[in-house]
Amino acid sequence: MRASDRVYQALRAEIVAWELAPGTELSEVEQAARHGVSRTPLREALARLVADGLAMPRGRTLVVSGLDAADVRHLVELREALETQAARLAARRGSSEVFTALAERFAAAPALLVDHDPARTAYYAVVAELDVAVDEAMGSPHLRRALAGLRPHVARIRRLAHGDAARLVRAADEHRLIATAIADGDETLAAQATAVHLRASLDTALVTLRAHALDASHLEGAS
Repeated sequence: MRASDRVYQALRAEIVAWELAPGTELSEVEQAARHGVSRTPLREALARLVADGLAMPRGRTLVVSGLDAADVRHLVELREALETQAARLAARRGSSEVFTALAERFAAAPALLVDHDPARTAYYAVVAELDVAVDEAMGSPHLRRALAGLRPHVARIRRLAHGDAARLVRAADEHRLIATAIADGDETLAAQATAVHLRASLDTALVTLRAHALDASHLEGAS
């Protein structure tokens, strides 16, 4: 793997997981030293993050892009347009066995949402597998490319709920219903279940962002 690819993947994963929070400075000197690369591959990696919309210029450096309520609404609007169609196509063309197995794993997902794993790593891995299975099943390369550009932002929004185990249990059941509908070849239910899940995710994300904004304002008021 090229050095620039390795650094890009590492930084993208940290941004998606909120290990690098919005506004975090991506200093070339610091990041090059941290990842053990020269400035040239680092700059290539940072340029890709900017193209993805995950980093943006601020003054003479780059910072991790913010994520506000308007961003989330716009992303979910686009997700609903793309992912409901993807679910329809997956139900039409996908393997019943693959999605039945995923539905069973989502039914067992509450066991993955344990307190000692605050990042909910195992749960998000199953969600990522569902994304991959839908992408492969739908058989639409153009739609797949459109979704690929959206995936990092989708993952960031999902992680807003990582501390809310009750919401994640509900989300797992929503994913179970999506996978079951696709396994059954029910295009209408697959699309409807996807839309319901996305709207519930939007509500959770907006509540979380409002709470973060209130916390930030309280800290500023105390300083």
